[in-house]
Amino acid sequence: MTQPSSATHEVFNQSPPFEDIDLFTVDQPLVAAVKANGGAAAERELAAFGKQWGSAAMADRGRLANENTPKLRTFDAKGNRRDQVEFHPAYHELMAHSAHAGIHNSTWTANGKPAGEAAEVIRAAKFYMAAQVETGHLCPITMTRASVGALAMQPDLLARVMPVLSTRSYDPAFAPWWEKRGMTLGMGMTEKQGGTDVRSNMTRAVREGEAYRITGHKWFMSAPMCDAFLVLAQAEQGLTCFFMPRFVPDGSVNAIQFQRLKDKLGNRSNASSEVEFVGAYGERVGEEGKGIRTIIQMVQLTRQDCAIASVGLMRSGLAHALHHARHRSVFQKHLADQPLMQAVLSDMALHVEASTALVMRLCRAFDRTPHDAAEAAYMRLLTPAIKYWTCKSAPPFLYEAMECLGGNGYVEDGILARHYRESPVNAIWEGSGNVMCLDVLRALAREPEPAMAVLQSLAAETKGLPGAGDTIGFIGTTFRRADGERVARLAVEKLALLAAAAALNGVSPRHAELFANTRLAAGHASMYGAVELESADARALLARALP
Repeated sequence: MTQPSSATHEVFNQSPPFEDIDLFTVDQPLVAAVKANGGAAAERELAAFGKQWGSAAMADRGRLANENTPKLRTFDAKGNRRDQVEFHPAYHELMAHSAHAGIHNSTWTANGKPAGEAAEVIRAAKFYMAAQVETGHLCPITMTRASVGALAMQPDLLARVMPVLSTRSYDPAFAPWWEKRGMTLGMGMTEKQGGTDVRSNMTRAVREGEAYRITGHKWFMSAPMCDAFLVLAQAEQGLTCFFMPRFVPDGSVNAIQFQRLKDKLGNRSNASSEVEFVGAYGERVGEEGKGIRTIIQMVQLTRQDCAIASVGLMRSGLAHALHHARHRSVFQKHLADQPLMQAVLSDMALHVEASTALVMRLCRAFDRTPHDAAEAAYMRLLTPAIKYWTCKSAPPFLYEAMECLGGNGYVEDGILARHYRESPVNAIWEGSGNVMCLDVLRALAREPEPAMAVLQSLAAETKGLPGAGDTIGFIGTTFRRADGERVARLAVEKLALLAAAAALNGVSPRHAELFANTRLAAGHASMYGAVELESADARALLARALP
């Protein structure tokens, strides 16, 4: 009997793949935020990057790197301890493209000094776009870039490392760092009993000539395939930072023994490990007993990247949702033209536009910190607040984006399920929400006058915006309370919202007014789309988000 043809299998009323696009040029809020923060001269460079990373080939590399997760090879075929991490070629290709673009080092000169001008803003725009394609590989990229801030505390070591670190080459070979075309650095701070409380670390460092032998355990050490790590250990004078290479100076493998790779919710293309140091070779970075002061230079930069990546993930979620809604017809209309869906998408677009303006404004502060005390104060006070708000915003935002696609958003064939799994790590890593709030309180306590000057500046930049005055009053009152820690989360969230309104006001005053009206003058509803925007404003937001 002849079978009927598969006439019902025709695919229609589905959106085409969102790929082979210029991730920079189609993102008007990003273009405007880069320009407003000093990066306009790099528009051609960023457009070339956006076109490359928006390609179908890059999207496929991201998929393959996550479907083929890293594997730990503890021993070689002859039983020698090697502790190598094996990756799919797609992962190495992503790393090579990021390194070639300088995402791992372009904010530094060849001798490890801040590059200046708009280097942070330009590099952040690339990081933000790369995060939309594959975020896991950005962990070692982030730590490599940030490590220079800590290595600067040991100039002789920095001078040895920078000739290799400053190249735009990626070299995945398992070999001593000084023999390679390029290198990456990781970090190991967290122990079982400590977590955030790194002062309780029990790893020990014993001096041996000019170096140290380090013995202990790290419950989490990110990116174990790196060429070297910055780790914390207890030396004679107290907690100290150390540079721990994979190979010791005589060329033999260092005694860094990986116990296992962590089985994580997301961030699956990137390896995270549990490790034992069995008399591992290390070199001191900074003074003995000043380990936290040394490594915090690195942590501040990694926190910056957590915020940028979270906003990049949200941007990708918005773009995929809006792209789908413009092609999907429901009840004789495109989904994007249905009033309820338009309300949801425009509210999401407003959130992303403000978040983008905010992280680019933060990066401008990083650019200017070395020579501008006011920008340095902004950076110290606002980095934890911005990380808190952007990183904690991402998971619910990406859930909403998935829902815009319905079942198509929930399945692994698309990118949104991966984005959703990826998003919590930025809030957890490098200081959870409570730690960020405590860091804001510490910044206020340690430098009350510069911090108050930042608040005054934000007040001036938001003058006339709905709810801004009341928000400033609430923040000031709350931070002065003796029991301020109890309500710190609310105050820090409002501080971030105020800073976002100020940043957006410098990019798009009309949208800053809408943001302030829906976030400062009134508490934003827990669901996107539960605000009232005029139809013209909603259309303008969506056209700006994705022409």
